[in-house]
Amino acid sequence: MSKSNTEYIANTVLMIRPNAFGFNPETASSNAFQSESLANEREFSANAVREFDAMVEVLLKYHIEVIIVEDTEYPYTPDAIFPNNWMSLHTDGTMILYPMMASNRRTERRTDIIDMLKSRYEMDTIHDLSHHELEGKFLEGTGSIVFDHEHKIAYAALSARTDKDVFHECCALLGYQPIAFRAYHANGLPVYHTNVLMHINPFVSAICLDMIFLDDRYIVHDSLSRGRHTPIMLSKQQVNNFAGNMLVVLNTAGIPFLIGSKKGFASLTEEQMKQIPIDIIQLDIPIIESIGGGSVRCMLAEIYHS
Repeated sequence: MSKSNTEYIANTVLMIRPNAFGFNPETASSNAFQSESLANEREFSANAVREFDAMVEVLLKYHIEVIIVEDTEYPYTPDAIFPNNWMSLHTDGTMILYPMMASNRRTERRTDIIDMLKSRYEMDTIHDLSHHELEGKFLEGTGSIVFDHEHKIAYAALSARTDKDVFHECCALLGYQPIAFRAYHANGLPVYHTNVLMHINPFVSAICLDMIFLDDRYIVHDSLSRGRHTPIMLSKQQVNNFAGNMLVVLNTAGIPFLIGSKKGFASLTEEQMKQIPIDIIQLDIPIIESIGGGSVRCMLAEIYHS
């Protein structure tokens, strides 16, 4: 396996063990994947913790390096389980802090986590974009942005949570070419995060072109082609089952795994599964997916280190 295949893939993930996971009314209006449960809030919060712990156990079994941080009791952060929305780390030692739309998600940005990461890994530069919250402009990390690190291209589906100007600013800081586009659900609601309809890495990629506005579709497809990506073509129904919300991570032996939910993998056809050239890890997180409106990829913040 050549270095060029793996140098752009994280070999560690940061995960936040939830303390108050639950339905977040501040994010529900823009998240078509999120549904409110009639169950007791403590019950599904406890179930989410069990799903989280089981997920970590599986990742460790495959020798994926996991850094676990406990969520705090206060302030109330029902979506803290999704740390990839407020921060991203990059191979050159850069950290980006992002502006979040929901006010009760902004306190997920914790200085103790930032300090811990700074003490463990070489971090030369921190770009804090969170000040854009004061302007009502948002960009929610690797939810809003799908990076093609190998070719220095970034993709973003524009929505209330993904502002074009902030996206371009972020790309300028990193030296990436921005590809912004519009994407919609069948009911006309903009796709809230780019990483639910596409993922990109040197081994296997996937995208749902059918959800992308027709005038923008060629731009995205042409860019993927120039990057030599031949993605798995997803249907809208497969996106609804989180088949686009996956991530490739290296284990401690440098072996790549495509990580996603059982629901996402189950929605893929036999032919699509044959297009995946690396081993997969399937994780069962139905409560987190239905109540939180995010899947496995959203729970993993990538860390790159030698």
